[in-house]
Amino acid sequence: MKTRILSYALAAFSFTFLFTSCKKEASNAGSTDFTAETSTHSDDQSRFSGEVDAAANDANLLLESTAGFTARPGDLNALICDADIAVDTMANPRTITITYNGTNCLGNRTRTGVIIISMAQGVRWSQAGAAISLTYENFKVTRTSDNKSITINGTHTLTNVSGGLLINLPVLNTITHSITSSNMSVTFDNGTQRTWQVARQRVFTFNNGVTITITGTHSEGGVTGIAEWGQNRFGRPFTTTIAEPVVLKSDCSFRAGSGKVVHNTSSYNAAVTFGLDATGAATTCPGTGNYYMKIVWTGPAGNSHTALLPY
Repeated sequence: MKTRILSYALAAFSFTFLFTSCKKEASNAGSTDFTAETSTHSDDQSRFSGEVDAAANDANLLLESTAGFTARPGDLNALICDADIAVDTMANPRTITITYNGTNCLGNRTRTGVIIISMAQGVRWSQAGAAISLTYENFKVTRTSDNKSITINGTHTLTNVSGGLLINLPVLNTITHSITSSNMSVTFDNGTQRTWQVARQRVFTFNNGVTITITGTHSEGGVTGIAEWGQNRFGRPFTTTIAEPVVLKSDCSFRAGSGKVVHNTSSYNAAVTFGLDATGAATTCPGTGNYYMKIVWTGPAGNSHTALLPY
């Protein structure tokens, strides 16, 4: 049972703010159509945030399975299908090195490069406030559908805010983690390189299944709930705000079943609402069918464009 719960809690988690590219004509003659840029930036941000989440999930899985980090013995063999794992619990800080080998076992993407998990001696991951560093070294993720990639370098901090292990979630009922960073370098498939910041919180709860609730924790210029910010590949400053918590549930295969994300720039704002049906109404788990997301972007002249797309 505990193995199953840990698998539920650590497998998804590729929460992604996924916007699919679409083509629309500007509604007003002479107005600027930002649909292409909005689609590209939204896809960039969704992939970046999804991979940061996935790295945190890999780290959680290894931390909860490695003696010397949680005081609970475990076997690291085959925990991550596309990586080789090396552990050093004698150094200070202790490290777990994940070397991704590019094996195509995930189905939708391949990963290469290195992520080093570091934790100070004397700290246990199960303790409230325990913090680790994840250092990305040329961590490249390539999407198999179109061969487009992003490469991440830099460091983020993963903090076990509440304490506790995900394997014990049914007993603890809730566990809170945070992800923060000020220096994540992102290189896009066209060679453009930018620095992005991250401030996200993930709350795990259990009630006949695992629910993950994701929010932004940064505030700036009177705006709260910011999850990522920086410059997009077009050189335009942006903030990504989680306007309504994004919720993923194990009984819906950890798909984004509700929530709203907003991208803000000086030239346009783009919002997406998750968990809709084909008519644009809120829905429950779609079974084998699609969820739909409503995407609305508004330019400086107030011109608005809307699309309802499956995901």
